[in-house]
Amino acid sequence: MKKNEIPQDNGALGKIAREMTYVVGDNGQYETAQSTGWNVKTEALDVAWNEVNNKIEAAKQKVINGTASPILYFMEKKIMDISILSAYTGFWKWTIKRHIKPVVFKTLSDEKLKKYATLFDISMQKLKHPFGS
Repeated sequence: MKKNEIPQDNGALGKIAREMTYVVGDNGQYETAQSTGWNVKTEALDVAWNEVNNKIEAAKQKVINGTASPILYFMEKKIMDISILSAYTGFWKWTIKRHIKPVVFKTLSDEKLKKYATLFDISMQKLKHPFGS
């Protein structure tokens, strides 16, 4: 792409920041230039964020319906997966899968809950009752 072909659409960051991109300069060499954004990229990011939000909402409904523990909700909200939770908490993946079951979650010690609460940057009260009560 040549310098004069750089898209200057309103990007995801709007007027806050500009993107650095590589272009072919007048002398045929690569150089950097700034762009305010590109509609195609913005639309792709919107699709990705919609998917993230859908997963968060689905996890929330599972917690409300009693089919999953709040760990699933906060995991989705923080854009994590079981492998990441395992790495940060030190729990085995199969253990975390068990902790996502509401019956098992209710029996977790304060020590284990504290690990999750610290990782999710929330209080233990919020972890136990994410939607109030």
